Amino acid sequence: MCPPEHFRVTYSINPWMDLTKPVDVRLAMAQWSDLRDCYRSLGHSVEELTPHPDLPDLVFTANGGLLLEDRVLGARFAHPERYGEAAVHEEWHRGQGRSEFQRAQHTNEGEGDFAVTADWLLAGHGFRSSPLAPQEAQEYFGRPVIALDLVDPRFYHLDTALCVLDDAPGEGDGARSTVMYYPGAFSPGSRAVLRRLFPEAIVAAESDALALGLNAVSDGHHVVLPQAAVGLLDPLRERGFDPVPIDLSELLKAGGSVKCCTGELR
Repeated sequence: MCPPEHFRVTYSINPWMDLTKPVDVRLAMAQWSDLRDCYRSLGHSVEELTPHPDLPDLVFTANGGLLLEDRVLGARFAHPERYGEAAVHEEWHRGQGRSEFQRAQHTNEGEGDFAVTADWLLAGHGFRSSPLAPQEAQEYFGRPVIALDLVDPRFYHLDTALCVLDDAPGEGDGARSTVMYYPGAFSPGSRAVLRRLFPEAIVAAESDALALGLNAVSDGHHVVLPQAAVGLLDPLRERGFDPVPIDLSELLKAGGSVKCCTGELR
């Protein structure tokens, strides 16, 4: 995680940004701190990146790369305003002693468009990541990758439209991993793939998806998600999860929420 000490909206590269509604920096800092403290209260360790005045979107640490089994595939950002973040993330991972770090050849924005299940990697593309990125990830991690086509610009990253809730391994042709997703974000073929792979998925309504309710983080039991996504609370409880609503309304102004602010260290 990276504190939004220099958080500001200076450019419009996604449909969530409204430059007529300035960010309340003090409130953004308080909300970010609430998220950090929430993780710690649930028993998780939190590492923090040092903020950089020229990289306001560094607060969205999920986009910096994908760490899996101590190997890191670094991000290659789609927009020049964010290019400098890739080096910050690489320096941090190498400083943690991770020598297996690969700089991506094809555009990807880390866990924004990669989601991990026990059996596969799910890979979104269509707006911020190249359709070649899934193959690059498969070759690097040696894990099957399922490519999913994003078609609604409001859901420009996979993590705005889908959340993996647990990572129980599949058996045979079936998958026991539980996900929640918004079908309207995906192409018809990708929707069919998701139905086949995750027949027991929680299907989100558009209103909850627009609240970025799928931009959530699950530890397999607790699901930290935006508090405005009220329609997801009961379905999560019915599946045995414990939803933990949190207010990140100021971060939403820049197109991010819980997951965007969280780069997971697996």
